[in-house]
Amino acid sequence: MMTTPTPQVQFESLAKQRHAVRFGMWIFLGSELLLFAGLFGLYVGYRMEYANEFAEGVHHNALALGTTNTVVLIVSSFTVAWSIHALRRGKPRTTIRMLGLTMVLGSMFLVFKAIEYAGHFADGIYPGRYYTFQGMPRLGGQLFFTLYYFMTGLHALHMLGGLTVILWLWIRVRRGKTTPAHHTELELGALYWHLVDAIWIFLWPLFYLTG
Repeated sequence: MMTTPTPQVQFESLAKQRHAVRFGMWIFLGSELLLFAGLFGLYVGYRMEYANEFAEGVHHNALALGTTNTVVLIVSSFTVAWSIHALRRGKPRTTIRMLGLTMVLGSMFLVFKAIEYAGHFADGIYPGRYYTFQGMPRLGGQLFFTLYYFMTGLHALHMLGGLTVILWLWIRVRRGKTTPAHHTELELGALYWHLVDAIWIFLWPLFYLTG
């Protein structure tokens, strides 16, 4: 059953409420970008110091899995965008299917990442002081993989958060709470998903291509 939303008590109208939540979302996304920008800067600094070790470390990552995950996320960005397109045209069933497919693709990404982590663990490639990989026993290798785990692991946590949001949106569309006339939360949820995908587009060359 379709429901008509009403503004929260602190807002005079739905229009002002939508403007406020969009503004707040952009502030949140900006803070996320600052977080990863600092990590990218740290990566660049260490890479300049240990260029050979970082280049060698890239060759120990699974390029096929990393590239597959890149394709998976690009497709998921399309499906989440399609969900908005469908809802705006009064097709909630298509929106539900696209959100479901987005969740499947996001879950695939995490499964592939877990497979890659497991392969590294089997070789003794752990973060920090637990690093025992004999193929790269130097400090540069330890730093590379510590950054690898921290940055890709943080990204994976954001993926989990994104999947939770997409699931919530899927439920709202099914229950008729997110409608063609009122779907700001779907737009903002998709925007967050796009951010997570875009961050991976930068992580992919750093850890899989620049060897």
